[in-house]
Amino acid sequence: MQQPVKIGISIGDINGIGPEVIIKTFLNPRLFRHCTPVIYAAPKVLAAHKAVITDQHIKIANISDESKAVPGRINIIRAFEDNIKVNFGKVSERSGRAASQSLHKAVHALKAGKIDALVTAPIHKEAMKKAGFQYPGHTEYLQAELDGHSLMLMVSDNIRIALATAHVPVKEISPLITRERILEKIFILEKTLQQDFGIEKPLIAVLGLNPHAGEAGVLGIEEKKVIRPAVEAAKKKGVFVNGPFPADGFFGAGEFRKYDAILAMYHDQGLIPFKLLSFGEGVNFTGGLNAIRTSPDHGTAFDIAGQNKANPASFRHAVFTAIDIVRTRRAFLDAHANPLPRRTGKMKEFASDDDVPTNAST
Repeated sequence: MQQPVKIGISIGDINGIGPEVIIKTFLNPRLFRHCTPVIYAAPKVLAAHKAVITDQHIKIANISDESKAVPGRINIIRAFEDNIKVNFGKVSERSGRAASQSLHKAVHALKAGKIDALVTAPIHKEAMKKAGFQYPGHTEYLQAELDGHSLMLMVSDNIRIALATAHVPVKEISPLITRERILEKIFILEKTLQQDFGIEKPLIAVLGLNPHAGEAGVLGIEEKKVIRPAVEAAKKKGVFVNGPFPADGFFGAGEFRKYDAILAMYHDQGLIPFKLLSFGEGVNFTGGLNAIRTSPDHGTAFDIAGQNKANPASFRHAVFTAIDIVRTRRAFLDAHANPLPRRTGKMKEFASDDDVPTNAST
């Protein structure tokens, strides 16, 4: 059996369901065979949520450094003050600040290689803004902190959907749909599918921006002037990609089943069909970066926070997806690190044909 993967977990908004789904996920002791969790939070926050969920004893280790993480236990590294009060279902500057501090500490550990991957519990954007967080969401923050060019990729057993634009107002989408952006996202998506999902020659579909994919320019020119040329350019580079497709017919006719992944042009174009097909079991993966991050496909769900109603399925899938990607990426990078043997050691002995032993096969 492979060694457990060290998974860092940012706590998300402490007034939402994030801590609840984290605890529920790790109530199953079999998960510790595959990973060692390190949660960036405060012990009393976990205790407040645990009191709502169960009276079952949970093995928790308070540690000062990731190197001291105890296998088989939930490890907690303090990320903010322990006396912070949990107010279930309330938007507050304090909860936003705690979520921001947890995320910052977790990402710092990820950058330093102290954890193998990061799973982020949901944040509340209004609370984060109150606390002075400068980014629309996790994806944009990770893009600023980590090397690479990020790609928001929603993943489930049913479908994979990537976004050309993520947390952007609808009126600002069209100017962002450029040939360069579409081409970049296609290349990132192909590489992500290869190195993180083990698909050697992925087949990618690209959606149009306008109704009926522009109807030959009648309903918009982005497909004709921007998206199609980007698709054709990617094909010339050897990418297996088709499009642009009208989004409604593409999903309505089940065409998505023929593809390994789909590139949607904007948030709701991709997220609506994804959540219709996979809600509660989907995972948000940030592709294109030098580090691995996943999250559940739901938000803070303030309306049910503190009521023991939250379903941990999506968070559990996020943890398992992170574990799988860590192992798949390691295998991919190892396989592609040095395709030719180095001419060192014994290889130097056979540097020329004259040096080959006479009994060697030809």
